[in-house]
Amino acid sequence: MSNYSLIIIIILYLSVLFYIAYLAEKKAKSKWINNPYIYSLSLAVYCSAWTYYGSVGIAANSGISFLTIYLGPVIAVPLWIVVLRKIIRISKQHKISSIADFISLRYGNNRFLGALITIICAFGTVPYISLQLKAVSETFEIMTEKSNYVSTSILGDSTFYIALLLAIFATFFGTQTTDASEKHKGIVASVAFESILKLVFFLIIGVYVTYFLFDGTEDIYNKISQTENFENLIKLNGLEEGFNWFFMIMLSFMAIFLLPRQFQVSVLENNREKHLKKAIWLFPLYLLLFNLFVIFIGWAGKLSFSREVNGEYFALLLPLQNNNIFLALLVFLGGFSAVISMVVVSTLALSTMVSNNLIIPYGFLDKFVKNHPEKNAFYIKSIRRISIFSIIVLAYGFYYNFSIELPLISIGLISFVIISQLAPSFFIGLFWNRGSSKGAIIGIIIGFLITSYTLILPFSIEAFTGSNSFTQNGLFGITSLKPYALFGIDFLNPHSHAFLWSLTSNTLCYLIFSLTSKGDYRERNYAEMFVDSSNYSSLQDSALVWKGEAYVADIKNVLNKFLGEKHTQRALNIFFTKYKLPQDTQMADARLINFSEKLLTGSIGSASAKILIASVIKEEEISLIEVLKILEESKETNARNKLLREKSKQLISLTNQLKQANEDLRTKDKQKDEFLDTVAHELKTPITGIRAATELLIDENGEMPNEIKEQFLKNMLQDSDRLSRLINDILDFEKLSTGRQTLNLELNSIKKTIKHAINSVQHIASNKEITIINDNLVDFQFHYDEDRILQVLTNLLSNSIKFTEPKKGKIIVEYKMINNFIEIYVIDNGKVIPEEDFDYIFDKFYQSMNQNTIKPEGSGLGLAISKQIIEQHSGKIWAKRGNKSGATFVFKLPFN
Repeated sequence: MSNYSLIIIIILYLSVLFYIAYLAEKKAKSKWINNPYIYSLSLAVYCSAWTYYGSVGIAANSGISFLTIYLGPVIAVPLWIVVLRKIIRISKQHKISSIADFISLRYGNNRFLGALITIICAFGTVPYISLQLKAVSETFEIMTEKSNYVSTSILGDSTFYIALLLAIFATFFGTQTTDASEKHKGIVASVAFESILKLVFFLIIGVYVTYFLFDGTEDIYNKISQTENFENLIKLNGLEEGFNWFFMIMLSFMAIFLLPRQFQVSVLENNREKHLKKAIWLFPLYLLLFNLFVIFIGWAGKLSFSREVNGEYFALLLPLQNNNIFLALLVFLGGFSAVISMVVVSTLALSTMVSNNLIIPYGFLDKFVKNHPEKNAFYIKSIRRISIFSIIVLAYGFYYNFSIELPLISIGLISFVIISQLAPSFFIGLFWNRGSSKGAIIGIIIGFLITSYTLILPFSIEAFTGSNSFTQNGLFGITSLKPYALFGIDFLNPHSHAFLWSLTSNTLCYLIFSLTSKGDYRERNYAEMFVDSSNYSSLQDSALVWKGEAYVADIKNVLNKFLGEKHTQRALNIFFTKYKLPQDTQMADARLINFSEKLLTGSIGSASAKILIASVIKEEEISLIEVLKILEESKETNARNKLLREKSKQLISLTNQLKQANEDLRTKDKQKDEFLDTVAHELKTPITGIRAATELLIDENGEMPNEIKEQFLKNMLQDSDRLSRLINDILDFEKLSTGRQTLNLELNSIKKTIKHAINSVQHIASNKEITIINDNLVDFQFHYDEDRILQVLTNLLSNSIKFTEPKKGKIIVEYKMINNFIEIYVIDNGKVIPEEDFDYIFDKFYQSMNQNTIKPEGSGLGLAISKQIIEQHSGKIWAKRGNKSGATFVFKLPFN
């Protein structure tokens, strides 16, 4: 493919990315932009050109060891719910704009620490960007078949122009506002789009190589297994290799938190904390899919090419070898996507750090104070744009002078080791409030110096002199000072070796100097807020320890310089309203100072914000005892507030329970009144019938026919029976309730008892043409009071007959043994029990409000009596829920 054709394709592709980013910025509030999938895909900026090409090279030469770079993030992801959520919350509260701001804020907005972290990140990021440029340059040459061509001038190098285009892209979409804490929706959307493309293209080439160039994974495995040293590709070579794996996994674990580009997308570009729930499974899935074919592409390339061919570009070389230009172009665009994502996000993050932690606090603050808001905004944007171009120019210079001879994996791991020096101050500082800025600064410096000696210096000397004498003999010829085998430890690879010594020294220095030196009041204050994440929202405003004098007008003037009068006034109005302060308040308190620093942090960084606010206030020194006392009082206040909230919740719960109990009492009282009315009515009805019949018989004087007399006497007998049953129900319930009723437990047949109960109500059922069925063939004999169980069955059957439609009704009685209990079911196809009745149907006096009768039938004690009888038998009775028709009553008795 010609140079011009490929350049045109690259420009068209960049135009598409520009358009996507433009649309995303224009529709920043759209659900298509603000969703967990875009957020999760943007995290795949981790998969740079190193991943796209370098992993294949490792797989070809070292086998499965390429997995270490991905196992670390996979292990780290479950911790995001705790650790990353805490980091996101703190960053949003304080308008953090970079990892340098975050760490320096933890240690009291220490200006020097912020600058130091920026320098460390620059040393770690610039080589990484050069790695991307190297990948673009070499793949461009492969695609244009100019692998032996070396440009003699920068202007003749196509990589220079590609770097320039990337700088323009990052500048345009990364510096639209002065507030660096604002979301960059356009960049995030384009990164998510590129993440999809590079994954899809890599999977396509994986399928092509595995299933078209070869006959599947088994074919590749069988062929590679015949090559020499195959065992080294699939196994760990003893304990020493295991240590290398461990340190590489630890290195990548830290990188997923600490790399500036990862902090940018995972923390600063996070819109909602709940997006993490999707990311903790989608991001590992992405990594899994990305690495699905890595090993097979690497082995396929090793089988297809000689040892002299660079294994990092097998994914590109394999389709080209088979004259498949289209697939090769897809691979190139996938790799180019990986490069663009990494370079744009990294330069955006690093330029913000350089601006806010180096240039502004160490040179431009005085100039800003004298200018108007418009000029300040212009200067801030200009500084960041120049920073972006400078970073990419430095990266290009590193690529042009150093990285040409180094493999991608080597450059990438150097960056990882450098960035890992932030780990002790970052991770330990989140959970240990004794960590001090002195410990953080000394630890980082010592760690970086050891990294420089054991990793950066050897390759730099070799690059400039071409001699490896320093590596082989050590400093001044001292064997124990060999950079790759410090103090005799020679079984680790250079990167693991540097990581071990640098991070161990860094951590020890951090802990020792933190324990032996006490931070000032600001450090202790912010340490308390960072560590106590459960009370962070309450601590972050009220727990700022400060003593001094400040005027609102002075603070307002400083804010006006950077935010403008309109924005400043709106922010102050919100503050005064939130804390219920008069709008004409003249003296500032700790809360306003804290609030003002946060407003400025997004534009000029936390260190510069601290300096500017400090310049207009008169602050008194606070002793450590005062700090601890204030913090302790704050903790006690928060603890009391928490206790009061808990007590308040308990009181609300008790109040609701009392209301419910009162409502239940009212319902039961109403039911009791209705019960008494019913009982009075039921007693009065048979007595009235008996009395009327008796009077007629007395007054008949022999004139009444015998048939009529007989009918009157039968009516009197039925009314007497009815009266007797009602009185017996009341007496039975009273005896059962007071425990004066004893059971007559004897060995009985449940089958016979059920048959007896059915016979006792059969005539009533027959009159309504209702069928009662009992088909059980198996009989169970156990001890129970037959008269009482017969009473229960009769009550349940009578209820079913009462609520079942004549001529269509069917009642089924069945039983079975379950878990040493006999369960007896009475099932009908009558009316469904209303949902609101289930909790009350076995209560005394309760009768359903849905009987469709003027007065409820019966006394309302039948089911209550049944419940008492069953419970006296150590059993249980209930009505089944969820019936679509009819009712089902169940009771169970212990089988003994």
